[in-house]
Amino acid sequence: METLKHWSLLHECIVVSLLFTAVGKGSACDAPSSPECFRRTAEAPDYRCEWSTNNTTESNVKFDLYIDEVRVRNIARTWFEINEKPFQRLKNRSVKIWVEAHIGNSRCASTKRSVVLSHTVKYEAPKDISMSWLKNNLSLSWTPSEEHPAAAEILLRRDANRTDSWGKITTNTTSDTSMHHVLVENLLKDTAYQVQIRYRSTKALNPLWSDWSPVVIVPAELEQKPEVTMNITLSNGTRKVALTWKEMPHAATYSLNETQSSHGCTCKKRRDYPINTTETTYITFVSYSAVKIFVNGRNAAGSSPPAILQIPAVPAAELKVCDNTLLNIKPKKKTCPEWFELQDEDLWPRSVSDTDIKDYVRYLYFEHKCIDGKPWTLKMCLFYQKEGAPLREPQDFIAFSETDTSNLSWKAIPSTDQRGFLTHYSLCSVKVSSQDERKECHNISASVMKYRLGNLTQGTKYNVSLVGVTRVGEGPEATVTINTLPEKPVNVLWSLCLLILFVILTTMCTCILKRIKDNIFPAVPTPVIPDFIPYQPESQDFLERKEEVDDLMLLQLHPEIKSVPEDAEESAVLAGEWEEDTDEDEDNERWDSRMLGRSSDECLISGSTEEALRKSREGEMTDVEQLENEIAMLIYKKGLVFDVKRDSL
Repeated sequence: METLKHWSLLHECIVVSLLFTAVGKGSACDAPSSPECFRRTAEAPDYRCEWSTNNTTESNVKFDLYIDEVRVRNIARTWFEINEKPFQRLKNRSVKIWVEAHIGNSRCASTKRSVVLSHTVKYEAPKDISMSWLKNNLSLSWTPSEEHPAAAEILLRRDANRTDSWGKITTNTTSDTSMHHVLVENLLKDTAYQVQIRYRSTKALNPLWSDWSPVVIVPAELEQKPEVTMNITLSNGTRKVALTWKEMPHAATYSLNETQSSHGCTCKKRRDYPINTTETTYITFVSYSAVKIFVNGRNAAGSSPPAILQIPAVPAAELKVCDNTLLNIKPKKKTCPEWFELQDEDLWPRSVSDTDIKDYVRYLYFEHKCIDGKPWTLKMCLFYQKEGAPLREPQDFIAFSETDTSNLSWKAIPSTDQRGFLTHYSLCSVKVSSQDERKECHNISASVMKYRLGNLTQGTKYNVSLVGVTRVGEGPEATVTINTLPEKPVNVLWSLCLLILFVILTTMCTCILKRIKDNIFPAVPTPVIPDFIPYQPESQDFLERKEEVDDLMLLQLHPEIKSVPEDAEESAVLAGEWEEDTDEDEDNERWDSRMLGRSSDECLISGSTEEALRKSREGEMTDVEQLENEIAMLIYKKGLVFDVKRDSL
């Protein structure tokens, strides 16, 4: 034993002398760093020793590794892995380790380090790092070397500012059977970061930090779903769907998934989904059945919320009823049947298999086939395995009453409660006032939701019922009571008032128009010309009557009594001329008076003229009265009226 110690001391002296020799030679050899020897896990059977050196430019540099008395020669790398067996007796006690470099004839050694090999564990650098944003917190995950938690150090900085110094965060990981997780809090989720990670064991007695992971870029979170537009082209059995979306910031790729149903038919294999693309357009073909397409953006930090595009089944104006033996018929070769359970109209139909078909439930059946890699729909129809009467009445049955009609409206029976194909609705009405009244019923199409009930008695109460009818029978009835409105007498009064108002307005308008017409077109006076009736005298004596001539005296007024204007003198002259014919006119007037029965106007004027002449002869009239009588005689001659007074004023 003492001999072994002597040899060890001699070896150390030789190494020290060689070290001083290397240092004295200067740049001929640079001493390597002190080595680290460790296991990757606490249970790993192998050890790994690592060191570093500045002699990387020398290709002929060699290293000797010393672990106490054990020496490993001529190592060409800066690391070396050795099995546990040669060190079985050394792993649980403290040993000294160092490295010696050889460059030509030059030698240089590292400093010695005392370690217990079994206590030292160093994990591999984190790799396959995954990341995701949780609000403003960044979650980082990687594959662990051991299942138990570890200590971790994280370096990060903004990717836009790569010249900034790194920020360091020290934390402990949470782990499960497959991943280590750390959560970095209070970051900006709309900002990209650079990240590096290293970690070490918390169970080992001498844990070493792992190497730093490569720099990882953490992109900003994709908060918004893609804005997708869809264009569908119908093509006799298939539908072409063209999708286009806007490019999303921070998105590296886009993922698309297409689901027709869990039992659906597709011409693509399941492994073809999801479809990843860097483009912003995509074209696919779908059948006539209901389809959902999901589109979302993706990057290293996760996925955006998906844009869900629901393509409903192709509506059929008059969808046929399937044959009752459809379930017993084996589908044709290379065709794909598809069943959908039709629930309420506002819900997405649920896909079922043919073994899940139930009684009294409506199904939509499709039969597809792949042609040239595209799904084509060959058949579609409605199916009931077994029908029954409806379970519920028509919904929201209401009425709006009028005088002799009532407007009725309702909502359809929910499809889950119809239990069969509705053939029609039955609407019945009966008067409440009498038990002997006959019920009147009408059949209404199953597609109609409104009806106008007419020929009702005004001011009467009616009970109205409505039921849905299938091929099996009638369901429960919905009832409503209506009261028709009585005829209002106010309407008659209003009509009479309007008629009176119309007559008044018409009369007023007529008078106004007549006044306007008289002002624009004044009436021309019509001369009074009596009708001539020939008269045969009864005797010859009457014809031989002699003409009588009366003497007319014209007296000139004295100036002191009244001055007569020139117009009056002219009138007197005219009167003188008129006197010559007076006797003849009087005879003619007497003749005409006999023939016409002496009209009242002629008699009046003739009488005034005779009286004026008589007074003139008798000298009883004054000069003024005589002048006025003379003027009065001038205003009538042979039935013509001359307004001499108006012209002379």
